[in-house]
Parts: sequence; structure tokens; C-alpha cells
Amino acid sequence: MAREDFLDDIHIRILRVTEDLRIIQRELNCAVMEAPGDPELMEMLNQLPELESLDVLKSALDQMRHFLWFYTQVMTDGSEDSDQLRQSIRQNVTEDASLSPRVAAAQKFKQLSDAALLQHFNDGKTRKPN
Repeated sequence: MAREDFLDDIHIRILRVTEDLRIIQRELNCAVMEAPGDPELMEMLNQLPELESLDVLKSALDQMRHFLWFYTQVMTDGSEDSDQLRQSIRQNVTEDASLSPRVAAAQKFKQLSDAALLQHFNDGKTRKPN
């Protein structure tokens, strides 16, 4: 896959996910507004499967928010530390090519998370409060 195709695919997926998130937010907002006047709807919204799916979504969004913060820090910072971090990520990606796709993806995410945490602690002057 060419780099332009890869970037186009990522851009399209971002637009699709963003639109899906907006729709989910709109529908949940409508449900919350209607729930106080509809006891059946209130009971459905408080059932375990619905609450679990919201927890899964919240967790995934929290992870993505942290990753996007890390990504923008690495990609927009021109310091030597960022260059070294990008090089380290590239090396890990090439080493992961021999692993199964699932194992490689899990390891890559863990390494990126670890790198983000280290970068966060290392760069205390630009830390943002949650």
C-alpha cells in the first residue's frame, strides 16, 4: 500500500469514527433527556449490558485521547528526544514484523503507551492537567 493510500485510508477512518461518535453522543443525549419521563427507558438504560458497553467505550476513548496527546507531542516537537523516540518506535515496528499481527499490535500499543508515559514524566514543564 502506498503512503498516500495509507494516509487517505486513515483520514477516511477518522472522519467515519468522528461521525459515529457524534451520532452516539446525540442518541445518548436524547435518551438521557427522555429517560426521566419514561420509566421503561430509564430501566433499560440502567441494565448491565448497556452500562458495560458505555464503560468499554469510555475506556477506549480515554486510551485514544492519551495516545493522541502523545502522538501530537512526538510529531510536532522537533527536539532530539522526539527524534530518538520516533527512531525507537520505528525499530520496534520492524522487530514486530516477524510476530503475529495481534501480538505485534498489542506490543506496539504497550510500547507506545510506555513511551508516552516516559515522555510525559520527562517533559514536566509542558504537562497538561486532566
